[in-house]
Amino acid sequence: MKIRSLSLTDWRSYRSAEVSFGDGLTAVVGDNGQGKTNLIESIAWISGTGSFRGASDDALIRLGADAAVIRSTIEADDGREELVEVEIPRVGRNRILINRQRATRSSELLGVVQVTVFSPDDLELVKGGPSLRRGWIDAALAAHHPRNAALRGEVERVLKQRNALLRSVHGRLDADAEFTLDVWDSKLADAGERLRTARRAMLNEMTPILATAYDAVAQQVAMVECHYESSWSGPLANALLTSRELDIRRGITTVGPHRDEIHVTIAGAPARTHASQGEQRSLALALRLAADGVVRTVGVAEPVLLLDDVFSELDPNRAAALLDALPKGQRILTTAADLPSAARPDQVIRVHNSALTLESP
Repeated sequence: MKIRSLSLTDWRSYRSAEVSFGDGLTAVVGDNGQGKTNLIESIAWISGTGSFRGASDDALIRLGADAAVIRSTIEADDGREELVEVEIPRVGRNRILINRQRATRSSELLGVVQVTVFSPDDLELVKGGPSLRRGWIDAALAAHHPRNAALRGEVERVLKQRNALLRSVHGRLDADAEFTLDVWDSKLADAGERLRTARRAMLNEMTPILATAYDAVAQQVAMVECHYESSWSGPLANALLTSRELDIRRGITTVGPHRDEIHVTIAGAPARTHASQGEQRSLALALRLAADGVVRTVGVAEPVLLLDDVFSELDPNRAAALLDALPKGQRILTTAADLPSAARPDQVIRVHNSALTLESP
């Protein structure tokens, strides 16, 4: 799929902007703080995954404006055109139209346009806590099929309700609360088991792609592996029952898919603690490439690649290796510095004070 046109009104720093994109590589260039990341963040948002910077919807609206608006025309892989229109108001619910038909939730955007985002913050996938790696695998699952996003949403809703109940009993469980807790345990056991199974299957698919991608970006052969560590053994229903007393005392759910970890190793050593900075950067890029590769392998879609200032963090050799490893198709990169010599953009967009100008490549 490809982004054909993008129109922004009161989005982040943009009062009004319109731009069209070609089939190949587009370079979005400009000094820091001019609006480059804001531009590609809007593309990521309409993929149904929200802000890749973790921003709330209110932060996406330009200061002084009542609402942010995104309009985009997307060309599907079969040539069909899809129109996406989004209004994010300061007050009230978001309004999303797909081909002028009202969508009831943002998850309906999943599959209309798919993106793979690379950013300097991806280093935290390797160095940061388990929640980031769970988010990475869950995002890959959602891109693989929207039903996986619904499954993750179900787990999150049940956890929220279960934790609210645990906090409300203040360490003492009466008969009514016990009955309600049994209900939430049953729902969590079912959805949690299914999410863990889906994650493990996805990780098995991604690991060979990850190893190949790492070797390509790092320009050396290394044994890269991923291992899924569950926070419980046996049936989740039994684990929840065993941990019930502890959960009531702490007021929180201590076992489940929200406590699982994904360990990534290089040559058998934990990448989080033993890999060099360069190895960790290569691995972070490879993790994104692996998730993208799984979506392409199953033939669901050809995601749009969004690369936000990643080349400033790479030495020339790694930058060239990343460009070689990127799948063909529509790629949009931002940079405040000179482009890597291996980059030959089909289109250059200059950004200055959130104004866009098309330049010759």
